[in-house]
Amino acid sequence: MNLADTTTHNPFISLIYETAIESLGHEYYDVVNAAEFPQHILRWRNDDLLPTLGLTPQQVTNEHFIRAFGKFEQRHPLLALRYHGYQFGEYNPMLGDGRGFLYGQVRGLNNKLYDFGTKGSGKTPYSRGGDGMLTLKGGVREVLAAEMLHCMRVNTSRCLSMVETGMSLWRGDEPSPTRSCVIIRMSQSHIRFGTFERLNYLKRSDLTQRLLDHVIATYYSHLQGEEDKYAFFYAELSKRVGKLAAQWMAAGFCHAVLNTDNMSITGESFDYGPYAFIPNYDPHFTAAYFDYNGRYCYINQPRICRFNLELLQKALKDVIPQNDMEKGIKNFDKEYKLEYQNLMLRKLGIEEINIFKGEELLQSTLSFLKYYPVSYHGFFADLASTFSSKWQNNEENILKGSEIKNCFGTTELFINWSRYYHQILTDLSTNQLENVAKVLSENNPRTVILRPVIESVWKSIIEEDNWQPFYDLLHSISELTAEK
Repeated sequence: MNLADTTTHNPFISLIYETAIESLGHEYYDVVNAAEFPQHILRWRNDDLLPTLGLTPQQVTNEHFIRAFGKFEQRHPLLALRYHGYQFGEYNPMLGDGRGFLYGQVRGLNNKLYDFGTKGSGKTPYSRGGDGMLTLKGGVREVLAAEMLHCMRVNTSRCLSMVETGMSLWRGDEPSPTRSCVIIRMSQSHIRFGTFERLNYLKRSDLTQRLLDHVIATYYSHLQGEEDKYAFFYAELSKRVGKLAAQWMAAGFCHAVLNTDNMSITGESFDYGPYAFIPNYDPHFTAAYFDYNGRYCYINQPRICRFNLELLQKALKDVIPQNDMEKGIKNFDKEYKLEYQNLMLRKLGIEEINIFKGEELLQSTLSFLKYYPVSYHGFFADLASTFSSKWQNNEENILKGSEIKNCFGTTELFINWSRYYHQILTDLSTNQLENVAKVLSENNPRTVILRPVIESVWKSIIEEDNWQPFYDLLHSISELTAEK
């Protein structure tokens, strides 16, 4: 069944919007108005998401995108959600949707509820003196991050559209004035850890329980009939966050701002600001220039995610017994370790292996990557592109022809790693060996959006208004996803 009522003109406006958040009551949001923009140019439409909404690209014109998600016609109410959060370890009660709002909630053909959330749509009660706008570069970066992470099988929100809005913005961290845009983020939920933290700050345990009941009914519905559903919820959330942290680490992704207001209650990755994909395996790589102490550096991400779960316990303590939460958070440790090892072994082409041998192979790989200036993504891409069944016959064949072997093939760490990798391969059957090439290809994209790649795309946009490199890059990413 098509989710849209085709009798109306704009398929987006005629989608069947649910009132899941709105029905909770005004204590959780403020009704706001969208900004009016002097210009509307559709720069990105994510046609891949349309089938989930019961739509086809042929049904939806660029003008439909602009009228719905640039001019915000015929959609009310627009809700700026309220939340607090720990930012770089300090509690901040002055937060909330400051440059966005919840546009609406739609149930997909897969029966999942999705949020349409704006970014760059104007001032709200939580703008704190800001203009409520989003730079065009920020929009470009978020579109690229979401599509790249989706390609790498990370549980992520995605952008449905990006409209350039014709306003000149002044920002201290980039050349000004700069261009502006508004994006629509399609996500599982915009309820954050910080949403609960605000209710605890206000000492409203009644609102906490109401929201928690809503979260379980909407996003953890399989727990509805459980007597200990609250404890089971926290345990599963811990598991989901552990899995997400492992996905980031295997993908070589540094989120950069893991404040509790950027942690989703569904365990989904979202809100991409100064992120970066690591160029090489530097555990202390820090993506945000303002993260002076490296709090959110690459290697700290699992620890910070776990710490944020611990902070969330304070907000849930009036509803979920502390002992239950202390037991539940152990799921984070188990899931993170298992998922990270499995993901990394797949990047090495291995799906079935003794757990101890797998851990030794992984540590051998990371030791080599850590101590030599080898591209993290390039190393695994070379494995995929040069793999041969001959690797099983002789360890000298491993990465033969690769620049990595040409440069570092005589080092002790490379020799130790290739010898161990060869031993693993010799244990594989013929069928398993044939599967290695497939697994390598599926888990190691040839294209990864490192910062120089993004800057090159942005340079074409800002200097020539040439969007083709941006579209070409997105096309190459989508091709990688289609191959899997």
